This record gives sequence, structure tokens and C-alpha cells, in this order.
Amino acid sequence: MTREVPDSCPGVLRLHQAADGPLARIRVPGGRVEPAQWQVLAEAATELGDGNIELTSRGNLQLRQVRDAGELTTRLEAAGLLPSHTHERVRNIVASPLAGRIGGWIDIHPLVPALDAGLRATPRLAELPGRVLFTLDDGRGDVSGLGGDIGVHAVGADEFALVLAGRDSGIRVSVADAVDIMLAAAHGFLARSSGQWRLHEVPDGVTGVIDHLGLSPSAEPLEFGGVHELPIGWLDQDDGLVGLGAGVRLGTLPARLAEFLAAVERPIFVTPWRSLVVTDLAEGIAEQVVRVLAPMGLIFDSNSPWLLVSACAGQPGCAKSLTDVRGDVAAAVASGRVRPAGPEPLAAGEVAGRQHWSGCERHCGRPRGAVTDVTATPGGYRIG
Repeated sequence: MTREVPDSCPGVLRLHQAADGPLARIRVPGGRVEPAQWQVLAEAATELGDGNIELTSRGNLQLRQVRDAGELTTRLEAAGLLPSHTHERVRNIVASPLAGRIGGWIDIHPLVPALDAGLRATPRLAELPGRVLFTLDDGRGDVSGLGGDIGVHAVGADEFALVLAGRDSGIRVSVADAVDIMLAAAHGFLARSSGQWRLHEVPDGVTGVIDHLGLSPSAEPLEFGGVHELPIGWLDQDDGLVGLGAGVRLGTLPARLAEFLAAVERPIFVTPWRSLVVTDLAEGIAEQVVRVLAPMGLIFDSNSPWLLVSACAGQPGCAKSLTDVRGDVAAAVASGRVRPAGPEPLAAGEVAGRQHWSGCERHCGRPRGAVTDVTATPGGYRIG
């Protein structure tokens, strides 16, 4: 499939003109946001945006209703959140959030800055579409199932499976060679693309990339699942410290909450499931964080109905939406119409299990895997 229009993914330097105003997308490779950066983001959301920070399905961040794009650029550059003007939209790198702390074959987080630096150092790679996704999976299978374009999946302490177009290619590479091979694969994508946004859209794209690399499959390909259990609540790290997995209602984090996250002064990872993982906490500090931030809206209860729902932007953010989807979701959760999957019969208007609410037939933001669609129509919502 050849795209007739160039990729128009927004960034910080090229905003998306949403129905409610300009939208900026901030790439956060590997999802890691430092405490000082949370403070900068909180201030920018309050002073330049609508007062919220949105979490995306690629572990990136968005600000809506941006009133001064130049000032936002200046602040993000000073905070280290915009290290490149030429490559800002291609820095889409998702990594296993718990790597190096809980389970997994290897801590893949040190590969994130190396891959990011390699992308930014190569002028040609600035031509990658903003939709291309790099994935780094520590072997637990949480991000390899997200359908990335180019990635690695740990199969041992010093060996990765090379992932192309969301599937194991059968090629095995060492940790030392992983970044160079992923960068070479990106060059292979560009060499064979004729306007496609994703590797799976390129005719014989995977074969072409493998030929470009000059490598051969040597193992039976692994199968990756499309659904992974969200890390929520108390997480005992392998080093004796504590991590906290926190859900964020519909992926929208109020600026005030971001300020409190900054005050925790620990590394925090934005996950591709629109949640957060606060890491490296002593037990007493972890308990205090839960006591303070749970009443403010962070979700530490894995049984919360909010963890079952996702939604598109809806009105007023999207002109194509038929309704205020997010407001409707909130009402459904508050009234108990969002329920866990189970054998009990559903009453009228109830929806069970994972579900995605959409304001039109495009189903923007729909997560991968088995999800019930709740779609707005001129006559009301259609379920399924």
C-alpha cells in the first residue's frame, strides 16, 4: 500500500490543529521522564495548554490547546525533552517498563539512549515516517505484541530475536549488535519504502529489510501475544525496593498530579498502556505515595473499572466525533455500567471487559487485542 499523502504525525515543532486547538506531541524514548521534566511539563500544561498531560499508546505525551508554540519549544529544549529539531518525530521507542527491576532476561533500558542517539546522529533517518515504532522487549512479551516496525526481543541474557513488522524474523542478534542492526533495518525500510508509513505496508518489506541486513534466520520464530497484563499497584522489585504501577483515567493526567509526581523524585516510566510506573521506592515512601496520590486520581487498584476502558478524544477535541465520548465514559463508569467480563447477564447499556469508546467509525486510539467497540452513531451508541 502506497500512501497518497505524507505522514502528518504531530510533534512539538509541527502541531496538529485539533478541533479544540493546537496539539503538541512530545516523544519520550523508552517512556522515562525525570522528576524535573515532570515539573516542566506540569507548568507548560497549566500556562500554555488546557491544564492536562495526555499519555499516548506509544508511551509519549501530548499537550492540548497550546497557546504559544515557541515558548513550549523553548521550555522543552531546556528540559531535554526536545534534543533534535530534525529528528523529533522519529524518536518513537517503546521499552518494557519493568525491565531491570522485575523479571525479564535483561535490562533493555540502556539500549534506549543508544538507539535514540543513533537515530538523531543520522540525517537520512530523519526521513522516517512519524508512525514508525521501535520496540525493546526484555523477554516478558509486553511490548513485542504492540505491532512495532523494528525491534528486539530478549531470548536469553545476551541474545535478542529481531522483530520486524511486529513478528519474530527468526534472526538472532547479540546485545552488543542490537542497536546497530535496528538502525540498519531502519535504513532498509527507507530504501524499500515508496511512501508507506509502516513496514508491514511495504510490499515484501520484511524480506527486503532482511536482504538489506545480509542476515539469515537461524531459529524458529516466536509468537507474540497481543494483550499484556497492566502493571498496577504494589510491585516488588528484584533489588528489594518497590515500584508502583498507576492507572491514569483515560490517559489524561492533570498538571497538579504531575507536580506531585515530580516531588516523588524517582524515575517514572510512561507505559504504552497509558499508565505510569514509579520506580525505586523504599516501602515507607511507596506507602506515602499511594496515600497521597490515590485520592488525587491515580489508580493503584487493579480491579478498577477505569482500567477496562479507553476512548478517543471525542468532542470538543475532534470535529468528527458525534459526542463527548469521554464524558459519556465517565458517566458509564460512575453508574456501574462498565463491568468485568464474567458469566452474569448484562443489563441494557452495560458493557463487560476491555472496551474502547469511539465518537465515530474510525475508532481512533483503539488498543490491540480483544476489545469490545462502543461506537457513537446518530442514534446512540452501538456495542460490538
